Amino acid sequence: MKYMKVLMMVSVLASSQVYAQTDSLSLQEVVVTGTRNAVDVRHLPYTVNVINRQTLTEQQQTSVLPTVMQQVPGLFVTSRSMMGYGVSTGAAGGISLRGVTGVAGQLLVLIDGHPQYNGVYGHPISDSYQTLMAERVEVLRGPASVLYGSNAMGGVLNIVTRSMHEDGVKTHINLGAGSYGTVQTEATNQLRSGRFSSTIAAQYSRTDNHRPNMGFEQYGGYLKLGYDISDHWNAAVDLDLTHWNASNPGTVTQPKLENDQWITRGAASLTIENHYNKTSGALSVYDNFGRHKINDGYNADGGSPQTDLFRSKDAVAGVSWYQSAQLFEGNRVTVGLDYQHIYGRAWYTNRETGETVTTQRRLMQSAHSHENEVAGYVDFRQDISEWLTIDAGLRYDHHSTAGGEWVPQAGIVVRPIETGALKASVSKGFRNPNTREMYMYGTANHDSLRAERLWNYELSWRHRLGGFSYGANLFNIKGDNMIQAVAGKNINTGEIENYGVELEAQYRISSHWSVNTNHSLLHMKNPVVAAPKYKGFLGASFNCQTWSIIAGLQYLNGLYTAVGKDEQKENFCLLNATVNYALSKNIDLWLRGENLLAQSYEINLGYPMPRATFMGGMNIYL
Repeated sequence: MKYMKVLMMVSVLASSQVYAQTDSLSLQEVVVTGTRNAVDVRHLPYTVNVINRQTLTEQQQTSVLPTVMQQVPGLFVTSRSMMGYGVSTGAAGGISLRGVTGVAGQLLVLIDGHPQYNGVYGHPISDSYQTLMAERVEVLRGPASVLYGSNAMGGVLNIVTRSMHEDGVKTHINLGAGSYGTVQTEATNQLRSGRFSSTIAAQYSRTDNHRPNMGFEQYGGYLKLGYDISDHWNAAVDLDLTHWNASNPGTVTQPKLENDQWITRGAASLTIENHYNKTSGALSVYDNFGRHKINDGYNADGGSPQTDLFRSKDAVAGVSWYQSAQLFEGNRVTVGLDYQHIYGRAWYTNRETGETVTTQRRLMQSAHSHENEVAGYVDFRQDISEWLTIDAGLRYDHHSTAGGEWVPQAGIVVRPIETGALKASVSKGFRNPNTREMYMYGTANHDSLRAERLWNYELSWRHRLGGFSYGANLFNIKGDNMIQAVAGKNINTGEIENYGVELEAQYRISSHWSVNTNHSLLHMKNPVVAAPKYKGFLGASFNCQTWSIIAGLQYLNGLYTAVGKDEQKENFCLLNATVNYALSKNIDLWLRGENLLAQSYEINLGYPMPRATFMGGMNIYL
């Protein structure tokens, strides 16, 4: 009851979140995720949320994930401290959408449409998704495997990178510091001269965090070079590289020492695009790679230091081609081909000598694997009339070990009024087994594992009334062939059956005031960790010439931190706020507070989250 009072209080104050977000309810908004070519969302039968750069940056977050979690109903990201997600045991950064989890590799993160995940374990690497590279983030809720293949079975989160569109030079510096010795810095320079453009960015951040032995340090950079070959052709090269050092303190009941990680992740791509009146497309070559070194540590109470280190390196490299064409009025056909080479190697080395450890126990936990995927797809969309659109797609995907998979999808959009759209869709998603499941640990099985599969059935309504817009979704997810360890061996046996409802609305009250809210209810036949039964967000904002006040209240009920016979759930309410003040034309000051209600809660079992924390700093524009 006290949380409902707080929700009412914040809605009345309405001094919280500048809802400058351009999202899936916006009239005539163009998105690329879900089609690979620009399309008005009113003609797309699938649900896509778009979070633009202003929304991503106004809360001064170095990662895109906290903001995306606020703005997208049904999406949740685990965390264990105020900065740093980490990897391996005790890590956070697990992304779940409608109860389908990225920890299991069932949710795909993309950068400009290119897949980003660990080639050994198959999951996203959340510390890599920095705000400095993002122009916007598009989230497709529901399977996107027809266009993006394996791992997109629960949805995709696509980071669209920044470009400079007008001639000139822009430089931006962000400096911040706050609780627990936390420091965040970013610097970006953008340039455009005629046909050439560039974006160069660098960042450094570090924190002690709120528990001993929980330090985190990260540094990295982003580079994008673009060239307009002609009025119809352009080319771009991207490189994102980040390194971080993280320490895992263990749970409060079983603390650890020396549980340290040294991680380097990178992503590079070369893309050539064409844009004509009735056709557009792209050819791209990409590589997503990583190097990991991990000390598993030891129990602080009576344990012994590790004598060797876990190491791995992986890569997901590929070639992607698609071309979209308008064959006749109201029509759009997209065809594409994808090739992926998935590489992963894991091994142990002696801490002192660096030599590879070859004991039988370590051999059972190591792997060296190369897998290939080849796929082709077609997507057909047709406007039957001003009020009716149909869409259908089909993909055939072949994995060198798991075999072939047919992936269909279909949808229909009815627009009974100009500002409203009723959408219905059915789509299949799948995930091929990863290197860990096929080759690592005692449960390994590379002889008979096949792809996981699910079907998503969805009905939604979107409507805009002047400055007010809202939407509602009903969905049902049924999946089988989920990979689980049974009797000491990985087999395809698990099932998924989730259904729920999602609501979202926003209202631009005036040029100074905005409010927005979203809510999701989820029922899972087989509950999973980090998928709350209810997730609600209420935000509002005030902004004028020199001030902006952004705040949001998020309430979670039934967040699973453990399942099975020792099932545990958490309920909590978080109030966050950010104040920005324009000191001059070139300098903004900012102050951010998180968990201002000082809630005691856990997201990862055994890892209590910090109480109220504060950060302050400045933006410099040159």
